[in-house]
Amino acid sequence: MTLSQKNIQLFFSRLRTKNPEPKSDLEWTNAYTLLVAVTLSAQATDAGVNKATKALFKIADTPQKMLALGLDGLKDHIKTIGLYNNKAKNIIAMAEILVNDYNGRVPNTREDLMKLPGVGRKTANVVLNIVFKQPTMAVDTHIFRVANRTGLAPGKTPEAVERALLKVVPDEFALHAHHWLILHGRYTCKARKPDCVRCIVADLCQFKEKTHPDQKL
Repeated sequence: MTLSQKNIQLFFSRLRTKNPEPKSDLEWTNAYTLLVAVTLSAQATDAGVNKATKALFKIADTPQKMLALGLDGLKDHIKTIGLYNNKAKNIIAMAEILVNDYNGRVPNTREDLMKLPGVGRKTANVVLNIVFKQPTMAVDTHIFRVANRTGLAPGKTPEAVERALLKVVPDEFALHAHHWLILHGRYTCKARKPDCVRCIVADLCQFKEKTHPDQKL
């Protein structure tokens, strides 16, 4: 069962009231460092990425500086992150393309972003949303879970959920919607034990197995 448009309006109104200007947990300083951070965050925690990039971004915050650092230098900085070997290769290849084809600038279209090594649809959508202020929906595991569990925008695949969200999210909430949903899924509507008791949209949610204070999972 899906939420009514009236309840969707209420859903996002409450999330906005709680957090008017949501921010990514990833730490970044410009479009390029965000692109690198999001690329590194695949199958890794934001906290782990931030720990690795704190020193990295002080010396390599542009594609040109990343190329100067080189593959081995990059690996030394990100070796605590899962799949770091492959990610390092993609980031160096990405830097070469940005320098050669885009004058060192991060492109502002999904098509161009997805041409870059290691950049999928979700990563492209995050960059477009945060840096270029486009109302995209970067559907990660948290958004996928929240959209299906609550009845907000059910779908069998991330792209299906993305399409559904783009249809039902009111325009006034479109810019920040993906951030609100990510944070809600990460801290409240958690995978193993959703914190339904403290959830500000629990009365709107269609999840049939809501948790209770004395319930143990």
